[in-house]
Amino acid sequence: MPQFGPDIVLNQPAYIDDSARLFGKITLEKDVSVWPNAVMRAEVHDIHIGEGTNIQDFVMIHVGTLTPTRVGKYCSITHHVTLHGCEIGDNCLIGINATVMDGVKIGNNCIVAGQAILTEGSEFPDNAIIAGVPAKQVGSKDNSEANRINAAFYIRNARNYQKGIYRLSDEDIAKAFSATELEQ
Repeated sequence: MPQFGPDIVLNQPAYIDDSARLFGKITLEKDVSVWPNAVMRAEVHDIHIGEGTNIQDFVMIHVGTLTPTRVGKYCSITHHVTLHGCEIGDNCLIGINATVMDGVKIGNNCIVAGQAILTEGSEFPDNAIIAGVPAKQVGSKDNSEANRINAAFYIRNARNYQKGIYRLSDEDIAKAFSATELEQ
């Protein structure tokens, strides 16, 4: 059973792994998945995770001293990411081991490269491709379709995990990669 504090709001998440730890004021919307060893702490402000977003293995989400953490719909927060008091728009992918610090604002349909460090107060527009240390915008492309397909894959996988099914069938994969998962 996951470890939860008393102020957690669950609005039909698809899956929360037993090893996940959630404390403080946190809201998980419909079809959110929280994978092994993810930790969320919101002692001061709150954390809000939008519909269909996946929080992958070993992700750490915390609030800033002055800022809550907000993650939009159909995002993939990949392995070992740290989110700290930031805002992420809809349809974004945050790459493995990236760090997003206090006051950062990321628009819709963005990709953050793995190991990028987004420094305090940085702002990025819709469709930005973000990379580097410190991170900067290195390109622009509407990544919404690819990012939503990735989210659909995780929704299908999460629904299976909820049933004790730990392998995707060919049919599951076809549905996820056609993004029909988002229509259900």
